[in-house]
Amino acid sequence: MMQYLFWASLVLLFYIYFGYPLVIKALASARPKPVKRSYNDHPTVSILIAAYNEASDIEATLRNKLALDYPKDKLEILVVSDESDDGTDHIVQSVSKDAPCPVRLFRQVPRQGKTAGLNLLKEQAVGEILAFSDANSQWDAKALLHLVSNFADPDIGYVTGKMVYVNSDGSLVGDGCSAYMKYENWLRHQETAVGSVVGVDGGIDAMRKALYQPLNADQLPDFVQPLKVVEQGFRVVYEPSALLKEDTNKDSGSEFSMRVRVSLRALWALSDMAHLMNPLRFGLFAFQMISHKLLRYLAFVPLATFTLAALLMVFEGGIYTVSFIGLVALYVFGWLGANSLEAGNKSSALYSIPYYFLLLNLTSFKATAAFLRGEKKVIWKPRKG
Repeated sequence: MMQYLFWASLVLLFYIYFGYPLVIKALASARPKPVKRSYNDHPTVSILIAAYNEASDIEATLRNKLALDYPKDKLEILVVSDESDDGTDHIVQSVSKDAPCPVRLFRQVPRQGKTAGLNLLKEQAVGEILAFSDANSQWDAKALLHLVSNFADPDIGYVTGKMVYVNSDGSLVGDGCSAYMKYENWLRHQETAVGSVVGVDGGIDAMRKALYQPLNADQLPDFVQPLKVVEQGFRVVYEPSALLKEDTNKDSGSEFSMRVRVSLRALWALSDMAHLMNPLRFGLFAFQMISHKLLRYLAFVPLATFTLAALLMVFEGGIYTVSFIGLVALYVFGWLGANSLEAGNKSSALYSIPYYFLLLNLTSFKATAAFLRGEKKVIWKPRKG
């Protein structure tokens, strides 16, 4: 029984983190590379930003968007303040006075969360393309041009950019969080080649306004909205040239809470859009959703059973003993990585990657427990680094 549990858990873990990427890479390699089309003109764009108490970041974010390399007569910026009380509204209004394109503020009272705020902004937007930015997102100057260029293909309905983590001095981060994003971005590149990506960042996205579907306040827009686009028969693609730089979160407690919230809302999204996991109706995309998302969020189960089986069979020798030693090293290095982060030190990949791997699985476990209890998260607090 323990041998079966050991091997079944090991095979499933391998498939989740390595098997699926290998399969999707093989499928991508077998497909001809699409020829990217180009626009003769720039479409009108509305950049939507949801903010709650973002006084420390909102001006820099707005200035960043106003400096984008995009025709200002084709651009507008809409901000929804979710009952902010720290001066966020005043800052937005101040920036709007000398802005080269319209910057409009809308106040949402009482607090209803990001999703409700985006629903509100969509009704006010005039652009044929909606772009989504977080209240602390810093885009590369040509990011919007790269995002929008994809809509020259009529089959594409949603585009997500590339997020990279940076230190306070602007240098790229070399820790586990960054390694995870590189892994995810590589997967998105392969998934784009076969059709559609399953997950997006949310801090640098764009979609056709005509495809926007109003969502319930408890639904995760960064996950559900792209799925709604696929449901309507359009593609969701990854644009690696559209860059978003985001500061690392050095507060492990804040990182943990944020990951639990996002994972919980993602599980509800999977539940709401479960029909997309029917391979008889959605074919390859259903396989992608199950492999990339559902199994990934439940990976803590085979990780736990693999750990248990290795512990109980440690004295059997061979691969069982080696696996147990490897797991001990994983947990020890992960613990050291957590301590290093807590102390504000920069740790090597030897510690940070195990830490981030364990963090994601622990947050998935906590989120799954909350999901099974029927808990939902609607409102949020700004993520501070």
